[in-house]
Amino acid sequence: MVEYRKTPEAISALTPEQYCVTQENGTERPGTGEYLNNKQPGIYVDIVSGEPLFASSDKFESGCGWPSFTKPIEPANIRELRDASHGMIRTELRSAHGDSHLGHVFPDGPVDRGGLRYCINSASLRFIRREDMEAEGYGAYLDQVSDTLKIDGA
Repeated sequence: MVEYRKTPEAISALTPEQYCVTQENGTERPGTGEYLNNKQPGIYVDIVSGEPLFASSDKFESGCGWPSFTKPIEPANIRELRDASHGMIRTELRSAHGDSHLGHVFPDGPVDRGGLRYCINSASLRFIRREDMEAEGYGAYLDQVSDTLKIDGA
């Protein structure tokens, strides 16, 4: 079994934006994230711990300015916390093992796919292409990654 954890080495390898987002609860500017328009098949893992978070098959175009997913690839790897900052009540998402701030979940996703929108900062993620998943130790998730993406948001 793979152990996913936060290490000093992983933290020191983060860019300033990745550090701000994952360690200081920051948010990247909408429309600027590296993975916003990524349509390649693969999975998204925590930039700090490597724990699997989302599959490209569950990514959709929400128009919000951040990568959006309908569900986590491994629900146990996502923690939900009440966030009352910025004058609103939201549900913050953090990685379970890396304790990275990922983004928020909202109840306005595609109804036919569960109705949730996991709105995630690209800076908290590392993308692993489908063809690299086995070599990088994520072969168990290949069955959750299809060659086609559902990007229309409906």
